[in-house]
Amino acid sequence: MTNTELFEQSCQFIPGGVNSPVRAFGNVGGIPRFIKKGNGCHLVDVEDNYYIDYVGSWGPMILGYQDPDVQSAVLRAIECGLSFGAPTETELQLAQEICKLMPSIEMVRLVSSGTEATMSAIRLARGYTQRNLIIKFEGCYHGHADSLLVKSGSGALTFGQPTSAGVPPELARLTLALPYNDLETVASTFRKHGDKIAAVIVEPVAGNMNLVMPHPEFLKTLRNLCTTYGSILIFDEVMTGFRISLGGAQQRFGIQADLTTLGKIIGGGLPVGAFGGRRDIMKNLAPNGPVYQAGTLSGNPVAVAAGLATLNKLKAPGFYDNLENKANRLIQGLNHEANKHGINFTSQAIGGMFGIYFQPDLPTNLEEVKMANLNAFKRFFHAMLSRNIYLAPSAFEAGFISITHSDRIIDETIRKASEAFLVNQ
Repeated sequence: MTNTELFEQSCQFIPGGVNSPVRAFGNVGGIPRFIKKGNGCHLVDVEDNYYIDYVGSWGPMILGYQDPDVQSAVLRAIECGLSFGAPTETELQLAQEICKLMPSIEMVRLVSSGTEATMSAIRLARGYTQRNLIIKFEGCYHGHADSLLVKSGSGALTFGQPTSAGVPPELARLTLALPYNDLETVASTFRKHGDKIAAVIVEPVAGNMNLVMPHPEFLKTLRNLCTTYGSILIFDEVMTGFRISLGGAQQRFGIQADLTTLGKIIGGGLPVGAFGGRRDIMKNLAPNGPVYQAGTLSGNPVAVAAGLATLNKLKAPGFYDNLENKANRLIQGLNHEANKHGINFTSQAIGGMFGIYFQPDLPTNLEEVKMANLNAFKRFFHAMLSRNIYLAPSAFEAGFISITHSDRIIDETIRKASEAFLVNQ
């Protein structure tokens, strides 16, 4: 069947024809590609079209598709059973590895998704501090829990609904949404509400309103304010964790959070999430403490086997230098070609993440991201797709590169981008 035929049938049984809004092509128009296979940095759709992929299952596939060591670990786990609903040695090993690689995490609880991790971290922070207010930042997406769907990014932003219907106003009022990178607004909010703020949750590198880097003092200010007022600093590293360095954003920027949420890479492509942090906070979780959190399939043995095998490979000497060199090669080439054609365009990268923007300056917050030329992005997206380059179908999403993207493949991408930029002249 064709992509169009499958999409038309999917729309009859699945809302919007997709099981996550980010997969829809609503922001760019056209029909989503139905994928049947991935290998290395390539995808193959149901019509046997090959694509160079820069989505990477939205971040997890840092080793590329069908990494032999990850595949072998999964097959060994499957031979023992798919799920037990009981502790396994492998989930302990993954927990130990996470705590070893991220020093701010002294104890960790495995869950099944990034949304579950952030939702649970917020509940834990409120239970620990006995406070109700939380601060988040406009354009940051922390999953679809009610408390966090206030001025969020990612799919909600793409479809023009940064605050979701179905979120009770009473609950939304407990979430203070502030501009990203705005130090003075954060400080003034703490001066006004500091004794009521349970937590600040932040993407240390925003990746759900496209890629937005923190100002040098932004994360440090959050750390200092949370310490001063007794609030919990939560780094949402579902995206940046093990993606921009082996110790995530906390290692990269030299700042420790009180709680950290993880996902994507720690599952190696299978559904896994985690939240962890200071021992005195984590000990408040059931069954030891009064904050209840549970998940029947948490720590699924097949998923944790994939995640553990992935983390083991990320420890290879020079892995992250190599990965970041690839990302920089890509964005430098894109910037050069756009400049050659006189296109208002810029891009940037950190670790294995990158952002592209049809505007002359790098954005620092959501309002600046929204100033980009969205029509230019749509034309570029389809021009690239027709040249077998698979980008995220939204101008509000970061891109991802894997260790399997060779220089030859990156240079091919840049050549095709040069052609695609011509459609915007």
